[in-house]
Amino acid sequence: MSVIRKKLINAVIDKSYNSIDPNIHNNFHKSYEFSKQTVLANKSLTKDEKTEAIRILTKIYDRNKVRRNEGTKSICENCSQECLATLYCELCVRNYLKANFSNWSSGNDNIDNLIKKCQMETLEPEKVIEWIPHDNLQNIKYLTEGGCSEIYTAEWINGCYFEWILKNDN
Repeated sequence: MSVIRKKLINAVIDKSYNSIDPNIHNNFHKSYEFSKQTVLANKSLTKDEKTEAIRILTKIYDRNKVRRNEGTKSICENCSQECLATLYCELCVRNYLKANFSNWSSGNDNIDNLIKKCQMETLEPEKVIEWIPHDNLQNIKYLTEGGCSEIYTAEWINGCYFEWILKNDN
């Protein structure tokens, strides 16, 4: 999909949010439904672009449901537990991370315990805190010095989680 079409999708989503009447759509559930209907009624998007826009809206909606611990729960087809998110199961994400605790270490117990604690409290797949070994970085470049350390930029070879694919459990 071209950059221009992605910008159009985002513009349609923004327009749907800006059209929300807080007196009518007075909670995030009603706002989501209104935005979804606004996107579906838009004539400038193709069917695939509407699908992508709805996926983006649902991702935001899932984040709000999980953060607020509010909304209709469903049974996860993978773990058979109740979950709030529709694009992923927040419990499966945590269970996956917990099962992989032994597969990584920073070499510092305090750092490892902090990362593990954060992972067990994570609410969204794209917000997972991880230890990234130095050999998983490329294009490492010195940026500046700050406080008592040097600061570098780098590219993460494997990248981070953007979405949770339930079927693959990753």
